[in-house]
Amino acid sequence: MLNKDLDVLFVTPSNSKGIYQELSNDYSALEPPTWSLLLAESCRSIGHQVGILDVNAERLSKEEAYTRISQLSPKFIVFVVYGQNVNAGTTGMSGATDLSSYIKSKNSNSNIVFIGSHVQALPIDSLLNEESIDIVCTNEGVYPLRNLLKLNKVNPVSLSGVKGIGYRGFDKVILTEPERVVPQERMDIDLPGYAWDLLPFKEKFLDLYRSPMWHAEYDYKKRTPYASIQTSLGCQFSCEFCMINIINRNNNNRTGVAGDYSMMRYWSTKFILNEFKKLIDFGVETIRIVDEMFLLNPKYYVPLCEGLAEFNKDDNLKIWVYSRVDTIKRPGILHLVRKAGIKWIALGIESSDKSIRLEVSKGKFDDVNIKEVVNKVHESDIEVMANYIFGLPGDTLESMKNTLQLSIELCTIGWNAYPAMALPGSQLYKTALENDTPLPQNYEDYSFHSYNCLPLGTETLSPAEVLKFRDESYRVYHDNKNFLTKIEKKYGKVAVENIKKMNIIQLKRKLVEDLQPND
Repeated sequence: MLNKDLDVLFVTPSNSKGIYQELSNDYSALEPPTWSLLLAESCRSIGHQVGILDVNAERLSKEEAYTRISQLSPKFIVFVVYGQNVNAGTTGMSGATDLSSYIKSKNSNSNIVFIGSHVQALPIDSLLNEESIDIVCTNEGVYPLRNLLKLNKVNPVSLSGVKGIGYRGFDKVILTEPERVVPQERMDIDLPGYAWDLLPFKEKFLDLYRSPMWHAEYDYKKRTPYASIQTSLGCQFSCEFCMINIINRNNNNRTGVAGDYSMMRYWSTKFILNEFKKLIDFGVETIRIVDEMFLLNPKYYVPLCEGLAEFNKDDNLKIWVYSRVDTIKRPGILHLVRKAGIKWIALGIESSDKSIRLEVSKGKFDDVNIKEVVNKVHESDIEVMANYIFGLPGDTLESMKNTLQLSIELCTIGWNAYPAMALPGSQLYKTALENDTPLPQNYEDYSFHSYNCLPLGTETLSPAEVLKFRDESYRVYHDNKNFLTKIEKKYGKVAVENIKKMNIIQLKRKLVEDLQPND
């Protein structure tokens, strides 16, 4: 039970129905609020009273959430709108602003703060467009939030002296001097852990959270308890469709571009292993390592895998990580990765055409063969979650068909395909603004799964055609005989039946409906 009069309450908003449509009922993942956990422990480590309200996990209505918040009387209500998908920072703004507006309508004196990738990409626009947001913390928010918590009174005069924030004052939007991100040497000190004890649960620790279906071997019962954890922050690459690195932004330009701030920082091996031990001691075995590039620097991931292998003597851990095809250059190391309990690697393949990958700074993969890399991973008893993007600049119907065909030949256990979108904080977003390209009008319309999803078109394909191809490809892949045979052989007939049930659900798309001829 949380105490009253908190210094800060971290709120995880919800709008899963609008973002995922019918998939939200049983199939979409439900992630623990990693950044709320990190920020809460950071503030608690220097003596502040903190709490977490996960509206998403508890499925709270606006009225229920407000009742909880009012009972706790926090000095600052901090909405952490930063999810583990590249579009989550923007799509999450829908539920966040809906709830913050409701709070303001009930208590206009509430101090509402937003932290996340969207407000970091567009801090001025966020404050101009959303009257319920009083303050935004820039970059990852660690030091700006600490600066805020030092204030005795919150008003335009006092806020003017706080580094790393934006606020509405003196009839205008003001951005103060930028604050730094947590440097490498301070990672273990200023981000000293996860406030796991503040999360809600039903019967056992982390049982309100659920993994993706493929991570649970397409078995509903294996999806929970579920945790996600970071071993590093940032990414050293600058893919034009991605906005992950926007949290490293250190200037006050109106529109930020993630690729300008590519950097990585790591926690120590000792720190990460300690967090894993906490989870394992609580009975959590299904875990996602959220890092954008886990298998990148062997200086960091090798000792971590060696330590995890000691926890995994019985091979109970079920971990998945991200990597790139061109970073798996030491196939021999995959044996150690598997011993560590890492049973799935998510690979960003994006397109079968290297010229299209090059167009968005993804890389040519000249020195590697995609099929050979995937085969090496499979030979190491590790499965692949393959990620693709349809509608990238240069894509044609033929190139997208080639990408789909490649994915069928690779026959990976997990398969995701996204329509290319101009996500705030990405280079594609900046380019779209410069070219007056139509953009989504609402936050949830940036969701890859939403009804009003508005992806980018190409020179030869309309946004509707891209979206239609993506959705049809999803059904084609998950109905493919070789894929279903592989699933049955590895996970059994129940898994196949669950995939077929999942594949029946068809996303409703306004753009695709408009393509259909009138009856």
